[in-house]
Amino acid sequence: MNRVLCVFFFSLLWACNDGDLQIETIDFDDISIQTCESTITINSNLFFKINGTEALILELQSGLLKNEVSLDTIVSTVPGQSNLIYRIFSGSVTSNYFCDAIPLTEPTVLEEIEASNGEVHISTILNPADSTQFQHTIELSNITLVNEQGERITDTRINAFGTVTTSQ
Repeated sequence: MNRVLCVFFFSLLWACNDGDLQIETIDFDDISIQTCESTITINSNLFFKINGTEALILELQSGLLKNEVSLDTIVSTVPGQSNLIYRIFSGSVTSNYFCDAIPLTEPTVLEEIEASNGEVHISTILNPADSTQFQHTIELSNITLVNEQGERITDTRINAFGTVTTSQ
């Protein structure tokens, strides 16, 4: 009887599947925003954050950055108006991956997840140290990332995307 129970117990453990969820935490809060442009302008719309073998790519809706103080938070929906993509690479990635005229072949993308829901919030203030510059704080809200297996990634710590500065 003990053997039957042991075999049943081990069969049950072996049959359990965690869904092969590779992503436990998405945390880009302490990572700086990067762009391919040497100077960020109000026409800039592609921003990314790189964390080793991971990248978070934000493509803003055209016209969201303005050289004027915003009285209200500007909102752009994801997907649709703006897009947010999370990528896992086969090795460490650098800004050259996104910025080179001829795309790099390495590292390769192992997984790409496009946000299926959420919002981008932008608040703009006049730079207190330089009245010719505007600081745009970009935040993400209610972002939903669902992988190919249909599993929602719930521990997404990507609310504060960061701040970029433009000049008049």
